[in-house]
Amino acid sequence: MPVIELQNLTKYYGKHRGIKNITFDIKEGEIFGFIGPNGAGKSTTIRILLNLIYPSGGKAYIFGKNAVKNSLEIRKDIGYLPSEVNYYDDMRVFQLLQYSQAFYGNENPKKMKELAERLDLNLNKRIEDLSLGNKKKVGIIQALIHSPKLLILDEPTGGLDPLIRSVFFDLLKEENQKGVAIFFSSHILSEVQSMCSRVAIIKEGELIKVESVENLIKNQFRKVTVTFEGQMESGFNIEGGKKQEWEGNTVHLLYGGDIGNMIQTLSRVQVRDLLIEEPSLDEVFMHYYEN
Repeated sequence: MPVIELQNLTKYYGKHRGIKNITFDIKEGEIFGFIGPNGAGKSTTIRILLNLIYPSGGKAYIFGKNAVKNSLEIRKDIGYLPSEVNYYDDMRVFQLLQYSQAFYGNENPKKMKELAERLDLNLNKRIEDLSLGNKKKVGIIQALIHSPKLLILDEPTGGLDPLIRSVFFDLLKEENQKGVAIFFSSHILSEVQSMCSRVAIIKEGELIKVESVENLIKNQFRKVTVTFEGQMESGFNIEGGKKQEWEGNTVHLLYGGDIGNMIQTLSRVQVRDLLIEEPSLDEVFMHYYEN
């Protein structure tokens, strides 16, 4: 049974598009990436899952239960980290976290202290005295402290310095090893590539692709750089090549066709150098987004 299952999930704000016919599922113990630029519909999808807004159509299930009808029952097993965190300014960090834990009925001061130490967070500071990054640390602890079965993360690394970001990713991997599923929504593709096994690409509220990161990078395209002997004639084209960019007598491209056909095409001209690599997720993503 999927941890999350979306079936033609749709949301309109009046006549304006939110998301349209979003369908995918997230398996138990999976780290699943949800990628797209700001305004693509990532946060709208998450808010429907959390029952913060109602869908205009379609259905969403979490742990096999309807995300609208069974919202209260579902939330006790979810840890949520929004892109921006806002708290009561006059509370101290430990008071805020104790208040948050009270909703779950399982206060765990030992785990609070351990997480704070790993994230280098002072539990005695007032919220109003915290930097943006330290407020995000509070959000991380709040999401993890009640030992959820599912983590929903919306642009989770904003405000974190590189060192704390590394600690955060270690914490996520540890939770995942315990069987926790993670829904990782981000526009930072390098993070998605390092963390996730599968991704969904969303553009202007509609799903473009759902695929494993490995297949997106290895099987769909190759990054090719060809350097020719001398300047090539205008109009020379490698069939199957995408995003061909020329620098003098060198061309860079994404190739999605048969490598044998490309080699046959290049055999008709004088080639000085040929480099074939796996593309980054950024390059694959931009191909799908631009096309």
